[in-house]
Amino acid sequence: MQNAKHYVVDTNVLLEGPNALFKLRNGNENTIYIPYHVLLELNKFKKDPRLGHIANKAIHHISEFPEHFKLLKTDHVADSFSNQVDNHILEEIRTSGLIEPILVTNDRVFQLQAGIYGIRSENYKESVPSKSEAERYTGFTTDPDDAIPNSFKWNDTGKPVFCGAAEEKVIDYQLKTWNVLPRTVYQNLALELMNNPDIPSVTIQSAAGYGKSFLALASALYQTLERKTHEKIYVVKPMIEIGQKLGYLPGRIEEKMEPYTRYMSDLILKLHQLRPANRIFADTIEIPPKYNSKRFELLPLAFIRGMNIENAVVIIDEMQNMSRNECRSLLSRMGEGVKCICLGDIHQVDNPYLNVDNNGMNWVVNKFKGSKIYAHLVLKGDKSRGPITDLVIRSGL
Repeated sequence: MQNAKHYVVDTNVLLEGPNALFKLRNGNENTIYIPYHVLLELNKFKKDPRLGHIANKAIHHISEFPEHFKLLKTDHVADSFSNQVDNHILEEIRTSGLIEPILVTNDRVFQLQAGIYGIRSENYKESVPSKSEAERYTGFTTDPDDAIPNSFKWNDTGKPVFCGAAEEKVIDYQLKTWNVLPRTVYQNLALELMNNPDIPSVTIQSAAGYGKSFLALASALYQTLERKTHEKIYVVKPMIEIGQKLGYLPGRIEEKMEPYTRYMSDLILKLHQLRPANRIFADTIEIPPKYNSKRFELLPLAFIRGMNIENAVVIIDEMQNMSRNECRSLLSRMGEGVKCICLGDIHQVDNPYLNVDNNGMNWVVNKFKGSKIYAHLVLKGDKSRGPITDLVIRSGL
């Protein structure tokens, strides 16, 4: 083609907009070249919490349309990339003397690197992504004859059976708690664990919208105001922002926390409408409400150090945004007579230094599993808080 151009694309162009590849190609008019080191840079950025999704999209375009985008070969790798294991693996394959070797990998960048040197590659199609412990261990035992303490199993009639440390019992009843009726069997089992006085520590893992915060607050009100086994409710959560930072907020600590805990106040007011909980409020007229500090307190994670919490129900929300050290510091504050309910969704990690595997929720499940004073449950259901949330969960957004 007479006016065809040969474009060599830099990494920053792809990170600003991966679709630039198609725009520069302009149909079939121009030829696009991707330098080997751009590929290596994209490989580095694909795990970046801010740029990863953009880098992965660029990698997808390049690997899906190899006939459109040509990769430039190199005989010398820059020092900053020379220690990457993939480069050494390719060198070992090239010098092995094997006849038509096939590299088996699900790493698209590695497949592209191999193709540059004429090495054939294939996906391992039977590969199943690994799950973290908080998701893999659902709270149901896989071996009925050797049940994990405080786990569940299904009996022959399809009823859930609670395998307590002392005995087993069939959960064939519905746990109405603070006038809240569980909507699913899993919500009913969650309340069974939350209300159980013999299990001081409970973790509940679920996607957004399955009611774990609402159930935890209902159980806390039941234990403090109705059953009166505890004197106070604490709600603790890490102050992790989504998107743009709010910056420094004015006012007292309660006012500073209010934007982060508004959803909790909304849930408490909803529970108050189902059944009056006047004793936890200092004033029920204001919105957001003021709380009676002797009965109810919202605390940021940073304020826990040095405290000794006793005779209280402690709800730790968004535990997936806490580190292992933060979980250790927080849970070691729990004294006598404490019921600790830990909530989280390992797929909603907003802390840039954590991921699905090394977050606090996963660490607690991994270390506490098997203890006679601990239980875990993955909350499931056909419906969440509404049709839009259902769509988000089903689509994997």
